[in-house]
Amino acid sequence: MEEQELAESCKQGDRLAFKELYERYAGRMLGVCLRYAGNRDTAEDLLHDGFLKIFASFDKFTWRGEGSLRAWMERVMVNVVLQYFRRNDVMTHASDLDSTPEAYEEPEAADMDLIPQEVLMRFIGELPVGYRTVFNLYVIEGKSHREIADLLGINEKSSASQLARAKASLALKVKEWIKKNT
Repeated sequence: MEEQELAESCKQGDRLAFKELYERYAGRMLGVCLRYAGNRDTAEDLLHDGFLKIFASFDKFTWRGEGSLRAWMERVMVNVVLQYFRRNDVMTHASDLDSTPEAYEEPEAADMDLIPQEVLMRFIGELPVGYRTVFNLYVIEGKSHREIADLLGINEKSSASQLARAKASLALKVKEWIKKNT
């Protein structure tokens, strides 16, 4: 079934279409949840909650061309994760900054090409929740610090600081990995 046909069938409440949607996109959506949650158990719970939200919200989906279904589903998943963080006051506890400095030296692009994607994703997953969340929203979702501040209930300077510390922490991990593996 093509993406548009699948979306239309889901909009009409077709259970077989919901099943196909889940089977087709669950892996990718779990990846989105893992990027934010940092652990598989929480990510799987969020995936479940996200698909329930998707199934219940299909009346809000508008087809805008190939890829729009996946993009909409990813936005729903991110919103489910952020709601979970707000409900559980995760960001308040995450605002305590550790001793990671904001200044850092960026790794060389050639060095970055040597690191497998799963290693980089593991490094992102190991970041403290606040750093990881701001990093994902800024770097991957393309949100501004103002948007991040509004989404997370923090101020813009905190968003910028957590991003800088996330990047510094990742730069250190990358350098250590390069030193050990090349």
